[in-house]
Amino acid sequence: MNAEIAAMLDYMERERGIKRETLLEALSTALLSASKKSVGAARDLRIDIDPKTCDIRALANLIVVEDVTNPQDEISITRARKLKPEAKIGDTVEVEVTPKNFGRIAAQTAKQAMMQRIRQVEKEMIYEEFKDRAGEIVSGTVRRFDRSDVILDLGKFEAVMPQRERVVVEDYNVGDRLRAYVVAVENGLRGPEIIVSRSHPNFVRRLFELEVSEIADGTVEIRGIAREAGYRTKIAVWSANEKVDPVGACVGMRGSRVKNIVRELNNEKVDIIRWSSDPKEFILEALKPAKVKSINFDPEKKVAQISVDEDQLSLAIGKKGQNARLTSRLTGWEINIDKDTSATTAVEQKVAQAAQALAKALPITDEQAVTLVKSGFTNLEGLHAADVQDLVDILGVDETKAQEIHDAIHKQDAKQEAGSAQPG
Repeated sequence: MNAEIAAMLDYMERERGIKRETLLEALSTALLSASKKSVGAARDLRIDIDPKTCDIRALANLIVVEDVTNPQDEISITRARKLKPEAKIGDTVEVEVTPKNFGRIAAQTAKQAMMQRIRQVEKEMIYEEFKDRAGEIVSGTVRRFDRSDVILDLGKFEAVMPQRERVVVEDYNVGDRLRAYVVAVENGLRGPEIIVSRSHPNFVRRLFELEVSEIADGTVEIRGIAREAGYRTKIAVWSANEKVDPVGACVGMRGSRVKNIVRELNNEKVDIIRWSSDPKEFILEALKPAKVKSINFDPEKKVAQISVDEDQLSLAIGKKGQNARLTSRLTGWEINIDKDTSATTAVEQKVAQAAQALAKALPITDEQAVTLVKSGFTNLEGLHAADVQDLVDILGVDETKAQEIHDAIHKQDAKQEAGSAQPG
């Protein structure tokens, strides 16, 4: 048994990294529990284990008496003086009480209890090692799945990536090598749990800090991140040094730096934006490459009303509203985007004015006047070239009505000619 336990201690110390003193303490506690079943309620029972040989002894402090009435607590003066010559009545003498049957049953009980203690020690080690590592990036291998949670092997320890921290467009398989962000180390009822994430916005932040030396040394600052994991991220950067281009530093030579990050994010789109304290400038930067026609602010409600040309509308809003939504999160302003209608309104006003003039001069309705204008006949001069059949085709009237309109057009022409011929 001693050799077996010694081998177990050596293995645990070497492979699990648990100190031998801690293992011996756990073993002693376990054996004490097992000994009480074999020895009985011996007074001040303790277990002594030789650290090298793993020889185990059960020891008890017994009271020296003339006549023993309780063997679990007392020792005769005759026997006591064999162990301790100067012993006298009333003294306590430490006596080995290791039972003869202290074998397999006790050893098995001890092993189970020791393994339980070892698991507890390992959990304590996990918490101590990782409690200050929240916010770091770790690498691990997918070991297994617990329902929708991914269990990562980090070497000595395991980490859990809950479903909420997964990227919805990513598929994971056992054996895959992953990098993840340590969200928290929780010391719960089941012991410490290392919670990691690949969808957290700070995962992107830490990747930039690792990839871009200017961010690591503080020359460039990350002022904000908005992310829809797996699809798109917007990151706002700024530098107090006017000679440093914060966006260029993050992009890198020929895009090398940002490409490495995008590759780690499985081709998630990353927009790097220059941060500005001016909300207008910041929002315009965040909405690029969409071109903004006009922008109006409501500072009290922190709402920005933005107008863009019709061909820029889908670009500004983004797929399923993604661009506008991320811009809103990044800037802290509610973003409302509409197409610019100023040009359309101006055209409509001109059409209405021209139609009103035709309806006033000719025997036609307002609707017929609008139809003529939209067909290209914006004034009487233009209608002069139209014949009766043209009017039938455009307005959908019979020939009699078309003739009436045609005659009215030429009468108006005659009036205008007469008016212009009179001396001024």
